[in-house]
Amino acid sequence: MLCSAAATGTPLPGTATEVTGWLCVEHPGAWGRDVIGDEVLGAELTPELAARTAAAHVRPTLIRRPGRNEFTGTRTVLLASSRPEGSWCERFEITDLKQLLDIDLHVVNGPAPGIGVPVDDPLVLVCAHGKRDQCCALLGRPIAAELATKYPGQVWECSHTGGHRFAPALVLLPAGLTYGRLDVASAEEMVEAARRGQVSLRGLRGRSCYPPLEQLAEVAVREQISAATDDLTVAPDPDSTPADPTSAGAALVTHRDGRRWRVTACTIGFPPRQASCNAATKPVTALAVDTIEQLPAD
Repeated sequence: MLCSAAATGTPLPGTATEVTGWLCVEHPGAWGRDVIGDEVLGAELTPELAARTAAAHVRPTLIRRPGRNEFTGTRTVLLASSRPEGSWCERFEITDLKQLLDIDLHVVNGPAPGIGVPVDDPLVLVCAHGKRDQCCALLGRPIAAELATKYPGQVWECSHTGGHRFAPALVLLPAGLTYGRLDVASAEEMVEAARRGQVSLRGLRGRSCYPPLEQLAEVAVREQISAATDDLTVAPDPDSTPADPTSAGAALVTHRDGRRWRVTACTIGFPPRQASCNAATKPVTALAVDTIEQLPAD
């Protein structure tokens, strides 16, 4: 059974991989199972790039244009910062992979550095990393191809984003909004909402700048109110004291207009199932909303 079929029925909110910085490098050739570990970018460059991305907490990601593309010798690079406020993405080109080492990756922790051209339209990363999991290739590539016809230059196939069991898995840059189980129509709704500065809720797993509990809390509040992409910020509830072993804690969601909500969560279990294609089954847990309480405006 495909892992995406085995995962049917498990909830999506709170499952986005936590990432605040992205280094996306165009690589039209074959991808190994691991972006860095398989040295697809070369044995000389890979160890140094791995160390630098780890030190700056940046996720290295391989990208390629949907469809068959001949390598011209010039690679597109996307550098992005996915933060609750002030997210940005810049695009530039390199002709030598060693040029990646000229970038101070710590710039993702601040404002846009002006290294490349600002990207104003949302960019769509669609996981198509078949070497990592076949669901991403089978379900991701058709979505990427369809989206690319409507949004040329804004859609990239990408390496593993986390959560292939939710394939097709998509990420919107620079916001870091992460989605799963979309079809072509709902993927287009996702892009159109992002172009308006809004957030499509269908298939939303969470925003990558937050840990799982805070992702869940933001999605829960968005399901109750209409809010633009950057209207909400989320933080752990400092007064949260789990009452029982199934409690996952609480988070505070704040709207820019001062409204606030306290969202508590619990952990629920599911029967064993495979997390990856061809993997052994194992017990599965997921986060679920317990309560949503609107607090006095701050």
